Amino acid sequence: MKLHDVRTYKSAEPLAREDQLAWKLAAVATDPVPVDADVIDMIGNRIIDNASVAAASVARGPIRSARAQALAHRSGGGNNAGATIFGLAPDVRVSPEWAAWANGVAVRELDFHDTFLAAEYSHPGDNIPPILAVAQARGLDGAALVQGLAAGYEIQVDLVKGICLHEHKIDHIAHLGPSAAGGIGALLGLSTEITYQAIQQALHTTTTTRQSRKGEISTWKAYAPAFAGKMAIEAVDRAMRGEGAPSPAYEGEDGFIAWLLSGPAHVYRVPLPVAGEPKRAILDTYTKEYSAEYQSQALIDLARRMGPRVGDLSQIESVLIKTSHHTHYVIGTGANDPQKMDPKASRETLDHSIMYIFAVALEDGGWHHEKSYAPDRAQRPATVELWHKITTEEDPAWTARYHAKGSDKAFGGKVIIKLKNGKSIIDELGVADAHPNGARPFVRANYVEKFRTLADGIVERAEQDRFLALVDRLPELTGAEIAQLNFIIPAGKLGAEAPAGIF
Repeated sequence: MKLHDVRTYKSAEPLAREDQLAWKLAAVATDPVPVDADVIDMIGNRIIDNASVAAASVARGPIRSARAQALAHRSGGGNNAGATIFGLAPDVRVSPEWAAWANGVAVRELDFHDTFLAAEYSHPGDNIPPILAVAQARGLDGAALVQGLAAGYEIQVDLVKGICLHEHKIDHIAHLGPSAAGGIGALLGLSTEITYQAIQQALHTTTTTRQSRKGEISTWKAYAPAFAGKMAIEAVDRAMRGEGAPSPAYEGEDGFIAWLLSGPAHVYRVPLPVAGEPKRAILDTYTKEYSAEYQSQALIDLARRMGPRVGDLSQIESVLIKTSHHTHYVIGTGANDPQKMDPKASRETLDHSIMYIFAVALEDGGWHHEKSYAPDRAQRPATVELWHKITTEEDPAWTARYHAKGSDKAFGGKVIIKLKNGKSIIDELGVADAHPNGARPFVRANYVEKFRTLADGIVERAEQDRFLALVDRLPELTGAEIAQLNFIIPAGKLGAEAPAGIF
């Protein structure tokens, strides 16, 4: 890996195209280095992981709306054979940008797939729907797909390591648009020039504010990554037709860094593989065992561990969670969002309230992707009472661990439960049990179990088996088989028809 300095340049100050970040990202994407076997295996895990969440969410309102929008944009033929939508038969094909839209919402709805946290936050699995949709639309094989997905993950992880967005209230999809565009460039075997233009256009069109994840959080939280994937496909299509993009998108005098991030005086340092170096960033990422914001994963495990030691939860006087800056200010009391303490808050808001999550995990000894968010669960008087006794506090030691490298990196915290009798129960946990450095790291069998569990009663067992068998042969799949890399469910399981719109 090599660190690259990235800063603003005045229009009169020369900056060669090859020295621009977008070009360097494109060069990484289009470097045809072979994909390592362990990376291919992890790509398969994450395809299964995405499908798990999509199966569990396929009948929910946001997915039904996105699916209805996509179905209004059937494939037009020609070079575009169309892509499939989760739950529907493989002969139902829509234009790939709309398949990415529908499938991206399904993957993101339950906040239950993979994550990577560093200078910025991300869910790198959001790269899979747009890259897979283009592979299906163009009839590409498994070898091309793993090239595209390895590149998409690499670009996103490297941007997340080097450039913080949230401190400027920019949503993390501003890294996803470029990574998906780069992944599609790698998938299609495009030139560095075309991929460079697509990355810049994707950055320009996917820069949005963090209000998506603030206050009363709406269903747009699930749509935002799908929007980035859709824009990335359109950006690549435009670049392939010879059209350019705002340039230099990152370093320009009126560009991304100068006005939306830390400004002309700041220098970012972005790590990227050198030419010929394998793309292995997916191995730095991790998935979720529980359907909740990633910083809650270790704390749910900790609540499960501490609950039996407390016994009668009504005897709790207060709960203090000492944790990182991110956990405190984004999902903790440091956010100063009264909605995070509201029993009538939306599911999306409760997902971003560690106070609510820790209370329920203490009471239930675990977490469920639907039951834990049910309105009657959130409004239970004993839960509300316990929930409102919980506060968070930033601890510099946990913030340092959040930004550490290697095995020192941690996303948990220390919990101090004070009882009415004056005693305290104290425990801490750095990483979730399912984390690669945790007590029971997820391997292929765990991803399969997650898929079986979430698809139970929705996807028939034989159809589950068919899908999993394809993933096992991922790099060997033909283009026709990539088109089958989906699951079908009975029509009655798709939920009611979505309300009518324009399309």
